[in-house]
Amino acid sequence: MNFIIFDLEATCWEGSPPSKVQEIIEIGAVLMNGYGEVEDEFSRMVRPILNPRLSAYCQELTNIKQMEVDRAALFPSVVESFQDWGLMLDEDYVLCSWGGADKRLLLQDCQLHDIEDDWVHSHINIKHQYMELKRLRRPRGLKASVEAEGFDFTGPQHRALADAQNLAKIFLKYLDVWQF
Repeated sequence: MNFIIFDLEATCWEGSPPSKVQEIIEIGAVLMNGYGEVEDEFSRMVRPILNPRLSAYCQELTNIKQMEVDRAALFPSVVESFQDWGLMLDEDYVLCSWGGADKRLLLQDCQLHDIEDDWVHSHINIKHQYMELKRLRRPRGLKASVEAEGFDFTGPQHRALADAQNLAKIFLKYLDVWQF
């Protein structure tokens, strides 16, 4: 069994404009085998099509520059590379993310680009399971959870690969506890 610990960054705006639809702009992931060994990492930018111009808020939050997404491939190409990288067509795997938003974004972008989405359903919400494991009344953010576990949060927050790497620390610590 492979675990694909991933994080996404998406287009965003200050507040929640009702007419704006978020799209994935970055995919970061850590591929971990069933023994908890990191086998590989994945990091790619994605060019959005509905709102191709990143808001100033989004650029400041993620530190992703407009030029980076302008040069990126579209979602269908990037997601195909992601699936190939994660051996999702050849081996058993579980997608693991901090919360349910990442799964929803993958499903939404698959629909937007008319791509089959069955591969997304093998997913666990680590944030939810972590909250139950720790008997928390409210979920914590990823950074607070990483630090509560005694780890340093490394890399820039709100960048997909760094967030996935930090999530992998928590995932590995409780490798035998997760329900999938």
